[in-house]
Amino acid sequence: MFQAASILCECVDIVRRSGEIIRAHWSGPRRVRHKGSIDLVTETDLAVEAFLKEKLAALLPGAAFMAEESSAADRDPGALCWIIDPVDGTTNFVHRIPQVGTSVALWQEGQVTLGIVNVPMLDECFWAARGQGAFCNNRPIAVSGADTLTEALVGTGFPYDVAERLPEVLERLAAVLPVSQGLRRIGAASVDLAYLACGRLDAFYEAGLKPWDLAAGWLLVEEAGGRVSNLRNESLRFGEALLASNGRLHKAMTALLAETA
Repeated sequence: MFQAASILCECVDIVRRSGEIIRAHWSGPRRVRHKGSIDLVTETDLAVEAFLKEKLAALLPGAAFMAEESSAADRDPGALCWIIDPVDGTTNFVHRIPQVGTSVALWQEGQVTLGIVNVPMLDECFWAARGQGAFCNNRPIAVSGADTLTEALVGTGFPYDVAERLPEVLERLAAVLPVSQGLRRIGAASVDLAYLACGRLDAFYEAGLKPWDLAAGWLLVEEAGGRVSNLRNESLRFGEALLASNGRLHKAMTALLAETA
């Protein structure tokens, strides 16, 4: 079986280089197209995706691609597939909010075996290979030690069809806000999951995520010592609402959110 860790360094280098495209476009004019009423795409999304697909295809010939701007979210990634979000947090990018991530994961025989989340405007690159731990800028990272909800800073996000799903969104907010230390909505799920992996957040939940939003961050959290599931604490499948935590808080978060699943 191919060992994903063998190409980790080269993949990290490629993803970091793709961040230079975001940096170069940061201060320039934004040419924005709407995929939905609040779902945006820019020339930067397309340029980063094209760069990544070219370089990763050369790195691992024969691997398929599932990428936000050119793939359907509901297809089977198959046996070996790169799962890519070129600019996670496009709305942040358009408004020059620096929590903008590039998420690259390698899907291999039913699981993520390599994950990278690069946040170029903050000069932070998170990566993990299965069984090898999680890192940020070459330093090992780990989830937090919070073990009660009153200590927990929780992250969340809102789906693009939030207007149609507002009761569900508000129900979950009403469950989490009164019992936690606070709630944050960063606007890029891959960055949320990277922040959970390094202990800045203690738990995170969100519905409506696509495979490219969560694949790399999923591995980061697990390799940093955390836990990922659906809201009922069952094995997560693409398309389900995600719950991630430092592990210590998973049972308590499930108790809050399971009935909203």
